Amino acid sequence: MNVHELRGRLSKAGQEHLLQFWTELEEAQQVELYAELEAMNLEELNVFFQKATAGFSRPQPDSVDARMEPVPREVLGSATRDQDQLQAWESEGLFQISQNKVAVLLLAGGQGTRLGVAYPKGMYDVGLPSHKTLFQIQAERILKLQQLAEKYHGNKCVIPWYIMTSGRTMESTEEFFTKHKYFGLRRENVIFFQQGMLPAMTFDGKIILEEKHKVSMAPDGNGGLYRALAAQRIVQDMERRGVGSVHVYCVDNILVRVADPRFIGFCVQKGADCGAKVVEKTNPTEPVGVVCRVDGVYQVVEYSEITLATAQRRGPDGRLLFSAGNIANHFFTVPFLRDVVRVHEPQLLHHVAQKKIPCVGPQGQRVKPDKPNGIKMEKFVFDIFQFAKKFVVYEVLREDEFSPLKNADSQGGKDNPTTARHALLSLHHCWVLNAGGHFVDENGSRLPAIPRSAANGKSETITADVNYNLKDANDAPIQCEISPLVSYAGEGIEGYVAGKEFHAPLIIDENGVHELVKNGL
Repeated sequence: MNVHELRGRLSKAGQEHLLQFWTELEEAQQVELYAELEAMNLEELNVFFQKATAGFSRPQPDSVDARMEPVPREVLGSATRDQDQLQAWESEGLFQISQNKVAVLLLAGGQGTRLGVAYPKGMYDVGLPSHKTLFQIQAERILKLQQLAEKYHGNKCVIPWYIMTSGRTMESTEEFFTKHKYFGLRRENVIFFQQGMLPAMTFDGKIILEEKHKVSMAPDGNGGLYRALAAQRIVQDMERRGVGSVHVYCVDNILVRVADPRFIGFCVQKGADCGAKVVEKTNPTEPVGVVCRVDGVYQVVEYSEITLATAQRRGPDGRLLFSAGNIANHFFTVPFLRDVVRVHEPQLLHHVAQKKIPCVGPQGQRVKPDKPNGIKMEKFVFDIFQFAKKFVVYEVLREDEFSPLKNADSQGGKDNPTTARHALLSLHHCWVLNAGGHFVDENGSRLPAIPRSAANGKSETITADVNYNLKDANDAPIQCEISPLVSYAGEGIEGYVAGKEFHAPLIIDENGVHELVKNGL
């Protein structure tokens, strides 16, 4: 270890404080800290900090409201408003899959800290009757899509699964997949890669020490994807496999339609190089970003940046004007990703988040601040919309496709294991009803059907309220789970359920139909 040379580099970059406890460290700790600091590009870090904070502190232009335009109808596809097109889009998507031209890319860097667990979020079990984890559900959806594409087009195909982890989740994620034999997928078609990390910094640009021998590091945001694609030659791997389209999504959505053929087909038929799947906002103040145009350029505007008056604006049809809620679910062509990686990624500025960052005080004591003491820098996956030559938006029903897992049940509220479980069970209950099946109580009386838009394809005002209430932890839906290996999106279950009556809990999987309790709920 050339500590003298390292000290000189740190001093030149204004970061010499990182070695202030050097003489107090054990040898193993010195080796660890030396390796961490030696690997850092300090000059680049300082540039990142200066650019990010310049944008953060610069007076913002007048409210974004006046410069916002909603998504034009000509670039919008809708699961409810374009029902006459859905079959054509689905057929196109399945054809693309059958030709080995579609890959999926999972953003799985997050730990389950807010869920109260120390392992990656994809390994979480929300308490379904089958006890499948998010990773398993998504893997089985890929398997089923491969089978559907083969069934319709006659040739075996592969949907490669690229999984971006973080430094904290890489090892445990790979071990989990190995332990579960990749959930039936071929190992060579599941490709793990790691997003970058950036140190937390004080407001004046000093790197923060988490411990005397350890820098406070954090993943560089889901937009760190593009730098990671370059660093680990992922785009080259996609090109080698002949992939043309990539579906990118986040791990925490239990309802995600992985490599959704309708979304893929819609984007391909529109000639798009970039697309966003969205859900209609439930109300003006719902805290989700909105996909729209600002000064003619597509982007996501965060809910906190829009005034209430703009959020409440409605069109002639009574819908919210700015209703396209971002759900981190995107389509990119491989040539577009290649251009992003080679040309555009270095132009992206980091977003700044002020945080309360545990650190080491001047005397080496651990400090847990009660107010923000520094920043973390990150990029967002949607930052690249602005570079698209042809951008499209595909709107889907929230109750069919979006129920994120963010919080622990103990925190109450929404987006927790209970709401995620209820969303899936409710959806599968609807699939059974749509396929001609019925549920009965312990006396043999048929239970009333749940009114919801998925059943008739129309978006009714009552629907959102019913579904919102369903997601309340105290209002449990009928226990009904259908394995992705049986049905990807409700298709093909008539043979199991048509004209039949069931007691809940009901599981339909590759081994048949199982009523877990015969008498009583």
